[in-house]
Amino acid sequence: MSNEVALKLLIKLGKGFNASDVDAILECVTDDFEWILAAGPDAPHGKVVRGRDAVAATMAERAREIPELRFSETDVMYAGERVIGTYRVTGRYADGRHIDARGCDVYVIRDGKIARKDSYWKQISGGHSPASADAG
Repeated sequence: MSNEVALKLLIKLGKGFNASDVDAILECVTDDFEWILAAGPDAPHGKVVRGRDAVAATMAERAREIPELRFSETDVMYAGERVIGTYRVTGRYADGRHIDARGCDVYVIRDGKIARKDSYWKQISGGHSPASADAG
């Protein structure tokens, strides 16, 4: 996959995440998609979500916990089948805490779709930390 095609795929995925549009997200990923979130119970990874149904359930959970979430200030780097995207994430948890942090995702692209998204968010002290089980 060319860098230009990979970038278009990531832009589409990013728009889906910013709009909380599960269908748009699922159009970008493989059937066996693996999403490794920055925080969660699955040591040492965080939270590991596998498959399209699990992604939809995780997005619904995230919408309840973090009703306001936005990704911006993106930059993309290419490394063969892997693509690294950096970004700023801002938003607000349902309990009113703010999110303002930097993050990066390491993607694996297979057959024109995203097969894996491994997310990392900075952990900020003082009430701005994205330490939710659904970070990423």
